[in-house]
Amino acid sequence: MRKLENSELERLSVEGFKAVEKTPLIVILDNIRSLNNIGSVFRTSDAFRIQKIYLCGITATPPHKDIQKTALGSTESVDWAYAESTIELVQKLQADKVQVLSIEQAENATMLNTFTPKPSQTYALVFGNEVKGVSQDVVNLSDDVIEIPQYGTKHSLNISVSCGVVLWDLFSKLN
Repeated sequence: MRKLENSELERLSVEGFKAVEKTPLIVILDNIRSLNNIGSVFRTSDAFRIQKIYLCGITATPPHKDIQKTALGSTESVDWAYAESTIELVQKLQADKVQVLSIEQAENATMLNTFTPKPSQTYALVFGNEVKGVSQDVVNLSDDVIEIPQYGTKHSLNISVSCGVVLWDLFSKLN
């Protein structure tokens, strides 16, 4: 088996990415501290044709060399915007009929493996701070909380890993 060269992968150009139909998923980063995590989320969002990323609160915005280090140019392909208040953004998206799902460990959370997205629905997925997670106020406003099942000794996954797991799962279910 031979590894493929990048030129053989037939990836979209930035212009092609912007023109193609997107997966009905929006990513919200709620006060993410690590610039490398932010860049990684951009790159994963590009891979699964996510509609948009919202960077909220203390989450840094491009251009920044540490975001670019892991984003590898995906800040140019994926649509993004900054919102100071995650709560106000969630309320605006809900008013636009977007279903908001916090990715968190919470009482009565829906396990990711049992969640079935509706193809006609747009979902906004809230990923939280590396230490504190999604703020309780945002969890309270969410339409549902989705939890990634974990079976080891640790209490959580890195936010960029969580984003990859959730986006792949929902992309697969929607396609």
